[in-house]
Amino acid sequence: MANISPTKEQLFSEALALPATERTGFLAQACGGNVALLAELAALLAAHEEPVSLASAPFAARTTIAAEEKPSEWIGRYRLLQKIGEGGCGVVWMAEQEEPVRRRVALKVIKLGMDTRAVIARFEAERQALAMMDHPNIAKVHDAGSTGQGRPYFVMELVRGIPITRYCDEQQLTPTARLELFIKVCHAVQHAHQKGVIHRDLKPSNILVTVNDGQPTPKVIDFGIAKATQGRLTDATLFTAFEQFIGTPAYMSPEQAEMSSLDIDTRSDIYSLGVLLYELLTGRPPFDPQSLASAGVDEIRQLIRER
Repeated sequence: MANISPTKEQLFSEALALPATERTGFLAQACGGNVALLAELAALLAAHEEPVSLASAPFAARTTIAAEEKPSEWIGRYRLLQKIGEGGCGVVWMAEQEEPVRRRVALKVIKLGMDTRAVIARFEAERQALAMMDHPNIAKVHDAGSTGQGRPYFVMELVRGIPITRYCDEQQLTPTARLELFIKVCHAVQHAHQKGVIHRDLKPSNILVTVNDGQPTPKVIDFGIAKATQGRLTDATLFTAFEQFIGTPAYMSPEQAEMSSLDIDTRSDIYSLGVLLYELLTGRPPFDPQSLASAGVDEIRQLIRER
């Protein structure tokens, strides 16, 4: 437990003391709308329940001297430059590749201590999802491998951009120009759907706009909770031990908000695109993100269903 914050450790201990049947409700209430925290606690509890041998245990559980990666260290043939993102299960670094070509890339590696079977399966699903894509408006996967401690990583195109809503506002784009960018995003999502992949977390921060030769180009990133429509990805694309939101409440479809056994299909992404379009044209999302963040799970479900 040395690698998690006191708050997470307290929630972990409280959940662990409860019967397994009561942990779902406790975590959902305790974490509110914090999907990353909920996912991390679910993974920790799942790892605690797993009967593992010393050889198969997460690296952080096998040694007390392990440390997170630091700038200037190497993972494979990639030199880490700076941390540029962090989620519930993975850390994203800007890294430099020196051969066979010299370029800056984004390297995503599973967090130290999070390398359970469930998390690795979800991580592998994201890599597979991105590897299937070949579209100018979707970030590309360049490489994949494992660290010296056996934690998987994959290397992506480094997208130097800002969220699409922020770009449109800062550039004071006309409605027509905003629609032109949005159409490119739709084409990218359609490409993913044709490859049998549903993104499930389309929102401004996952659609970054870069400018090349004066032309803005939107890039869809972060397929971390992607779902296969035809079983092409590994089955464990989400944590099944705990009921939880898959997506971001302000942009998720009613089906996602239900957190039920309903089969989420491509229409869920289309709903999220509709929310994005609403925000691009009106300047605000149809739901107040702050209100959703402070609401309980049941209230969030009701707000999304009835809006």
